[in-house]
Amino acid sequence: MLRKLRDHLRDYLSLPVKITGNMPVPDGSYERSRNQYNSTRILREILRETPGDAIKIVGIVDKDLCIQILTFVFGEAQLGGVASIVSIARLRQEFHGLSPDDGILFERLVKEALHELGHNFGLIHCPDRECVMYLSNTVRDVDRKRITYCDSCDSALYAKTEPWRV
Repeated sequence: MLRKLRDHLRDYLSLPVKITGNMPVPDGSYERSRNQYNSTRILREILRETPGDAIKIVGIVDKDLCIQILTFVFGEAQLGGVASIVSIARLRQEFHGLSPDDGILFERLVKEALHELGHNFGLIHCPDRECVMYLSNTVRDVDRKRITYCDSCDSALYAKTEPWRV
């Protein structure tokens, strides 16, 4: 799935994309009282482990993520920064009591990876409910979105990624 994601992001964004090695989930990121992992703590570790030649980095985890003020998050990103994280835990059909579907999981993963990368490139949430930069509070919100940026977000992203386009 990571190779397929790499190829999709490379082709869609016209940016170089590579897969780095696995990184263990950092000690201290598990919050026992919530049975979830603190995405900010993991994000800090991803940032520490980011290769020097990386433009941006997205960590993909199969752990349920949270931040202090929200019950869960699909991902987290540094606005205008380098690192972001996406969890596939709640993107899985099984999480919602349904049969596994790798096609749906992959589409949701692409949407959330594009969303968090958009934040890394400085984009904020979009009011267009179908734009990949729309804020997703539920998996239904994720499913409602297209797998692309709206024209406005796409133009803003293009201007911010121009120096690295291949």
